[in-house]
Amino acid sequence: MRKLIGFILTPIFYFSFSLSLILFHPIQWLCLKLGGYQAHKKSVDMLNGLLVACNYTLFNRTSFIDNETIPTGRPVIFVANHQSTFDIPPLIFFLRRFHGKFISKIELAQAGIPSISFNLLHGGAANIDRKDPKQSISEILKLAMNMKAKGWSTFIFPEGTRTKTGKMKPFSIGGIATLLKKVPDALVVPIAINGSYRMVEYGMFPLRPFTSMSWEVLDPIDTTGMNAEEVVKKVEEIIKKKVEGN
Repeated sequence: MRKLIGFILTPIFYFSFSLSLILFHPIQWLCLKLGGYQAHKKSVDMLNGLLVACNYTLFNRTSFIDNETIPTGRPVIFVANHQSTFDIPPLIFFLRRFHGKFISKIELAQAGIPSISFNLLHGGAANIDRKDPKQSISEILKLAMNMKAKGWSTFIFPEGTRTKTGKMKPFSIGGIATLLKKVPDALVVPIAINGSYRMVEYGMFPLRPFTSMSWEVLDPIDTTGMNAEEVVKKVEEIIKKKVEGN
């Protein structure tokens, strides 16, 4: 029955989701041209708020557990597990005060996806070519410099790819190590994402309705005396306990 309802509701979700992306593409362009970074960021925040709201067309519950103890005005490396394509909008919207940027595949930036590709190209993301290590490092270093100069933060999914079962894949240290080397005073904050993989349990069509999903921002970890490998291992253990220990 749930899957049958998914066949009915999924077109409504995709219509709402796609319409939001199409409408905000020219809005992003205008905001960037007329108001610069700040105006563009506000348009991106509004867009992602709408994308989060699209979940209600599936009667899906998005629970975001924020952490008000994390200070603003200094760089933060948010490290999260990755369960689905739909992990991203809640991170951007609910943590908008941190000016978080993504390390993304360059293919997404060049794909011409309304709003998404535009934001990746002009919003400060590090768009990496996985086949070109030199280019990848250069992009991450550019992001690190912006973190230091502008107080931006970064969202990173060190699993590299999305899980299909909810079981986490091993974290890689590459991107986090590069950021920590250039921004050693950045806070490292784990985020545990739970349940979003169930939304795509049947694939991208139909999507699974009546699904509870949660994003929980955990406490920063103390990285004193730790190297990058130890930091990543600790973050992975903390998130895994939250995600798979339930």
